[in-house]
Amino acid sequence: MTRTGRLKRWALILLGSSAVLLVPWMVVLALTLPTRTEVHNWSLAWIGLDVLMALGCAATAVLGLRGDARARLTASATASVAVLDAWFDLTTSPVGTELVVAVGSAVAEAGLAAACVFLALSKGRHGEPVSR
Repeated sequence: MTRTGRLKRWALILLGSSAVLLVPWMVVLALTLPTRTEVHNWSLAWIGLDVLMALGCAATAVLGLRGDARARLTASATASVAVLDAWFDLTTSPVGTELVVAVGSAVAEAGLAAACVFLALSKGRHGEPVSR
């Protein structure tokens, strides 16, 4: 096995181990976190997610239009940010008008995430994989 192959295998083992170790951590959080809390810098947190999404969209568009294979990476990261934003929109909104707005935002973010996943998994020009 090559050095790169061994590193990849160890990275995958680390990821699998992390998934297993996160299960008891989630149980601890479920049992110990308060149901309510006061959050400082609330607007900064939300704006930060939107900044990340905007930067991801811009980077993906620029790289993709240039035919750069790294657009697939930025598309993947942007999809993740869009899903996170939708999750927090839905889970932090109170019932009523704010939740309706959050559902609308989540639908838009799901569409963005779907487009990004499509781009991340798509082939390059003339049917060949996008890679350099």
